[in-house]
Amino acid sequence: MQKNILIVDDEPAIVKGLKFTLEQDGYKIDAAYDGEEAIDKFNSGDYDLIILDVMLPKVNGLTVLQKVREKSSIPVIMLTAKGEDMDKILGLEYGADDYLTKPFNILELKARVKAIFRRINNSKEEEQDDVVQIKDMIVNLANRTVDIDGQEVNLTAKEFDLLQLFVTNPGKVFSRESLLENVWRYDYLGDLRTVDVHIRRLREKVEKNPSQPQYIFTKWGVGYYFADK
Repeated sequence: MQKNILIVDDEPAIVKGLKFTLEQDGYKIDAAYDGEEAIDKFNSGDYDLIILDVMLPKVNGLTVLQKVREKSSIPVIMLTAKGEDMDKILGLEYGADDYLTKPFNILELKARVKAIFRRINNSKEEEQDDVVQIKDMIVNLANRTVDIDGQEVNLTAKEFDLLQLFVTNPGKVFSRESLLENVWRYDYLGDLRTVDVHIRRLREKVEKNPSQPQYIFTKWGVGYYFADK
């Protein structure tokens, strides 16, 4: 099935270039040029991924991301200005799955888009038990849903990818570099804070008390691991 991508950027040249390049890979592309238009299109459309600039007219990209996350766990790749580390960190905190710094290489963007879709598709096709239960957590790998104490937990695509890796490898310690390799699935050019932010957000959603975790543990100086069954 053809994937539908929404590109949000106020620079027509960037939108035109991305649209042309991604359409060559078979994606269906829609575009918005400010934050208000982006929110309207997201609310009325059906998208599989959003490429979202931080600096937008009318409503900034971080606010758009917040609005998206109120309703959906759709993958979001943020575009940030060079050197704007706070935008990157806030984007991850608000639920972005990935980010690229302008100016970026279009081939790298294509690789990241493909990696996100490949990871989602692979998770649905892997031959393993559909449902994993650890303590009070039930993870449905086929439907990509999580329930804790009977309550559904809303995770972003990348948060679920991390959780899936953990629950299918209980007790195994993953370094941050290993998590980037296994979950992001490409030669990541960002820094390791990306992993830490996603782990923190995941803990906030699945742990009753993130400071005293029941599921996701830290092996100091090494990495992270999940509770053994």
